[in-house]
Amino acid sequence: MNGIQIKGVTKRYRLARQEILALQQIDVNISPGEFIAVVGPSGCGKSTLMRLVAGLHPVTTGSITVEGRPVSGPVTDVGIVFQSPVLLDWLNTLDNVLFQADIRGLPVAEYRARAMELLRQVSLQDFANSYPYELSGGMRQRAAIARALLHDPPLLLMDEPFGALDALTREQMRLDLEQLWVTTRKTVIFITHSVDEAVLLADRVLVMGPRPGRIVRELRVNLPRVRGLEARRDRRFFDYCGEINEIFFSQGVLRQADEPGGAQAPKP
Repeated sequence: MNGIQIKGVTKRYRLARQEILALQQIDVNISPGEFIAVVGPSGCGKSTLMRLVAGLHPVTTGSITVEGRPVSGPVTDVGIVFQSPVLLDWLNTLDNVLFQADIRGLPVAEYRARAMELLRQVSLQDFANSYPYELSGGMRQRAAIARALLHDPPLLLMDEPFGALDALTREQMRLDLEQLWVTTRKTVIFITHSVDEAVLLADRVLVMGPRPGRIVRELRVNLPRVRGLEARRDRRFFDYCGEINEIFFSQGVLRQADEPGGAQAPKP
């Protein structure tokens, strides 16, 4: 099995005169085609873990292999989607997608048909000639996803890609992403703060505790695909979300608000 193997990974940063232990003893295997969500509090090292997998930062100790190859520098056969779509204002939607081929030195003309097909898959085919300022936030993020997939990478890394979107747009993006994943079966690592988003999208949820970041629980999500809107009414969805929230209570990430008079409200 190739996929991704993360073994004994620790990451330390030195900031001025202070050393920060960002990640501690991370061990996880990710199968090819698996959708993994990583959920945890701010500052727990979720994004750091993604950057280590991408080879954007070196590990301090431990090892990471992607598709059987040790990660010792930037991984090129990967698509990355950040919270901000980072589209170029002077390029239209189609050319923003094709920019992936341009920066990789690939023959842009040969990727035009694929770029249009990806825009169709994310419902942007009618906006191929529109510029970023003419698109909504959700449309810009769909364009960024299409750009990340242009060179057909086996691995897609997504760092809170829906974090800046309103609730309705975020839900539609979740539906669109699941449908796209069902079609392509890419290996996906999806970073999020949202418990329900993690449960609704992932095959497996990695729950991280506060810094130094470590995986405190792995949950396999046994909800049928395609999940769509129906999954929100499934009893198992509530059970999974409740289990993750219980973990955050036990880690001190969540706490009940005090009742009037200073008494603490009982934990549900």
